[in-house]
This record gives sequence, C-alpha cells and structure tokens, in this order.
Amino acid sequence: MDLLSRIKELCGEHGISIARLEQETGLANGSIRKWSKAIPSGDRLAKVADYFNVTTDYLLGRELSEKDNKDISKDLNAALDRLENSQEGLMFDGEPIDDETRELLRISLENSMRLAKQIAKKYTPNKYKK
Repeated sequence: MDLLSRIKELCGEHGISIARLEQETGLANGSIRKWSKAIPSGDRLAKVADYFNVTTDYLLGRELSEKDNKDISKDLNAALDRLENSQEGLMFDGEPIDDETRELLRISLENSMRLAKQIAKKYTPNKYKK
C-alpha cells in the first residue's frame, strides 16, 4: 500500500476528509494528494503521523507485519537456544556471560534481524514476497 492510500485509509477510519486533515495539520490545500508522486518532507509527514498517532514508518509502509514479527521472534529464540546449549556458546574469556550481557546480545541480534528483514522487504519484488 502506498503513502496516499494509507492516509486515505486512516482518514476513513477517523471519519474525516483529506481536505480536513490538511486544514487541521496546517498543510496547504491539495498538498497531500501530490504525495502520490513524491514523498513529502519529514516535517510534513510527521504532522500527519502525529495527527493519527502513528509512526512515519507506518505511513511509508516500513513497519514489519505481525507475521514478520513472529518469524523474527521464532528465529531469535532458536538462535539463542543454540548458543546457550552449545558447550562454549555464551562465554567471554572462558567465563559464562552475565545476564546483562546476555540481554544486550539478545537486543543486538533482534535489531539486526529486524533491519535485515526491512532491507529484504525494500529490495524484494512483490511477486517474490510471501
């Protein structure tokens, strides 16, 4: 779904017109409809995102789907289980890592997996997406 379609959907959910959205966010009349051809500046996009209480990534279609989030969670847990169950998996200088370091590792792996998924979505043609 493109930016303009997502905004139209949000307007429909909130029972307002695009003209009213432009008026209430201080955008020029007819400016949002032009966004089908060009991405607006960050501050204009942020005004619309703030109005609907969503992220700019949501408006741009960059947020991951629920299925993607479940896949990442499953893959992350499997990777951490393999590390923890290997004989020397989570050691530093021959000593087991502490809970804080383990949590930092989990966060780092999760962020890397999310970034990889977002990049893959950006460059994968729709016909190959499942």
